[in-house]
Amino acid sequence: MEEKALNLVVDMYGCPNRCLHCWLGHMPNRRMEEGSDRFIVDFFSPYFDKIAYYSWLREPDYCDHYEERWQRDLEISKNAVPERFELASFYRIVRDEKYIPFLKSVGVKKVQLTFFGLESTQDKYVGRKGAYREVMLAGELLIRGGIVPRWQCFINEENRDEIVQLFRMAMEIKKDRCPELEFFVHEGSCEGENRKLYPIRILKHHIPDELKEVYLDYDHILSEAQCCRTLLNDSSSPFFEIGAEITLNISNRFDVFYNFTHMTDPWKIGNLKSDEPGELVPSILSGNTPALNAAMQCTWSELTREHGDPSSDRVFGLEDYKMYLFNEYLSRRFPAKERTS
Repeated sequence: MEEKALNLVVDMYGCPNRCLHCWLGHMPNRRMEEGSDRFIVDFFSPYFDKIAYYSWLREPDYCDHYEERWQRDLEISKNAVPERFELASFYRIVRDEKYIPFLKSVGVKKVQLTFFGLESTQDKYVGRKGAYREVMLAGELLIRGGIVPRWQCFINEENRDEIVQLFRMAMEIKKDRCPELEFFVHEGSCEGENRKLYPIRILKHHIPDELKEVYLDYDHILSEAQCCRTLLNDSSSPFFEIGAEITLNISNRFDVFYNFTHMTDPWKIGNLKSDEPGELVPSILSGNTPALNAAMQCTWSELTREHGDPSSDRVFGLEDYKMYLFNEYLSRRFPAKERTS
């Protein structure tokens, strides 16, 4: 019998930022009450052989007791060890001299830093004055602490020239101080807050030549027009596989979502406080949500005709574009429910 594995990604402490690109969507900051972590794991424990618990959904380590919190995540996980990935809090890096040594102690070798442009643009997109100075300082502190920065840049029509300047700055740092520094550019998905930036999504013919060598999957990106031509005769329905390993995003109000896309009501599976495990878990395993039920009632061809723009040069990966189309469909089918949890 195949083991069932579960990753629980929980918004226990919130986030200091309100990024304009956030694919999850903006959520209120609200600390979950004491003991919520154990309640959540116990809710699922009878049904899953392995459970990895993550106490952050947005900003990693966004709590003052992050060392104890990490040990707690390890302790309450069941037959599984949560991973550190390449994610860390630049907010905390510049405020806590003990944080980088902690990251090294748990095996972090690279940390991804996200950029949207130069100072005023970065501050606007992160939603905090001073965010640009903080992320630049965080990069320097990481280098000094022996951790490699990985610069991730989101590009659009508004910031494309500034991203070129950031690339040149990063290459100077790479040449002078950190040969291992990584830099890449991409357009991002079109979900959550980033969906609102559709009007300024980068046009394919506007991608600066200088950035093509560092553009993520450049050879596979398409214009919206190309995506439409690809999908126009596709009579299959949207399909989202519920595999043997499931990852759930859990809001600070105990609402439960798959990690497929943003956390809006059509994607909501249920609530840990109001639903019984014997009802909620079968829904998780079978894909019983308004969104996934609606997916069986449409085709990519229909979604393309209804929501696509065959004259647009906006850039997408094909899978990101398909999710954009489907979420456009959901937003019109469930207009009163297009709220962030």
